[in-house]
Amino acid sequence: MSNRGLFRGWLVVAGAFAVTLVGFGSAYTFSAFLESLQKDFGASRGSVSLVFSLAGFLYFGLGVLSGPLADRWGSRRLAVAGMVLVGLGLAIAGQAQSLAQIYLAYGLGVGLGVGASYVPVLGAVQRWFVRRRGFASGLAVSGIGVGTLVMPPLASLFIQTLGWRHAYLALGGLAVVVGVGMALLIENDPRDRGLGPDGDPPQPLAASARPEGFTVRDAVRSRRFAGLYAACLISSFGLFVPFVHLVPYALDHGVPNASAVLLLGAIGVGSTAGRFFLGGLADRMGRAQTMLLMSTGMALSLLVWAASSGFPGLAVFAFFYGAFYGGFVALLPALVMDYFGGRNIGAIIGVLYTSVAFGTLVGPAAAGFAFDISRSYMLPILSSVGANLVAAGIMWAMSRMDASAKLAPAASTRGTVGNDPTAARRS
Repeated sequence: MSNRGLFRGWLVVAGAFAVTLVGFGSAYTFSAFLESLQKDFGASRGSVSLVFSLAGFLYFGLGVLSGPLADRWGSRRLAVAGMVLVGLGLAIAGQAQSLAQIYLAYGLGVGLGVGASYVPVLGAVQRWFVRRRGFASGLAVSGIGVGTLVMPPLASLFIQTLGWRHAYLALGGLAVVVGVGMALLIENDPRDRGLGPDGDPPQPLAASARPEGFTVRDAVRSRRFAGLYAACLISSFGLFVPFVHLVPYALDHGVPNASAVLLLGAIGVGSTAGRFFLGGLADRMGRAQTMLLMSTGMALSLLVWAASSGFPGLAVFAFFYGAFYGGFVALLPALVMDYFGGRNIGAIIGVLYTSVAFGTLVGPAAAGFAFDISRSYMLPILSSVGANLVAAGIMWAMSRMDASAKLAPAASTRGTVGNDPTAARRS
């Protein structure tokens, strides 16, 4: 490794950390605004929740386009454009005169902005590291956890001191200044700097130009991809329900506003811890088995939410749910790399994330409409428990399939990716 000071890959990680912090942190402030939007526009909780669902659908679904675009135009351009869109969306939302305008400003601005930047910066980090890829990826996406910790309380403070409209304007300015400034650190490939991954000398072009792995077509037609897609789709119906509805639930049960918003911070603390510590567990247990643990852990922690009405119980739920959620998010790209190789990693992740997009489009809004009808969150919470248990069952079946593949004769898997005997010809 080069000894000429700080390896530039860590600056790329810092840029990715800031982009995920600002982007997802801004998105996850929505729960702090829900009550104000519901009151000012005389809207139901379900119709207001649909704002977040639309944004979530876009920022996960757009990865199928932003990943390939980053390969063509460079990750930095996509990240800068994304942060500008987030800032504009928030600022315009502050001027909205109807809930429909909130759908357009927040849903399109934040949704397209996060969608344009997330997969490109994640893909850029993968290219800069090999030996420390897991740590670098965990550090980059921990910006999501820190953003969940920092941004909702900041938004609540702005709402109390400035009102919700000026709070959106202040957050929009923050997104542009910090997000765009740090996005300029993103670089697509260490070879552009005459470096190899981890700061090593670059490999000859012929050896490094075409990494091993599946084509996108063959990846999405595989049984492993089908299993991952189904698990992510089913799990994501409940994945983001706490991010939208935990604060209103706490307020409904008499928790003071300042304490209720801190529950989102507890999710952020747990999420950051989960991204770091559960990655090491995955290295020892295997990533498929650890993903099973993540879904099971989210299901069990949701049962704590169902049984809690005061701040202490809700804080315990928030921390542990955040930890398992953080581990789930951090492990998913690494598991895709394990199964399908690096040749088309960005595009394959982008296609996989459409499953999360569809689940996010339905889940939080459906939970809000269920509350409007029953005046209770019990049905959405228990449905989320069931969804995570089904996802855990799918991951268990996949881990059994992996174990069976390892028992196959070595000759049948020599030269393959992810122990798939067809991978050699697919790469």
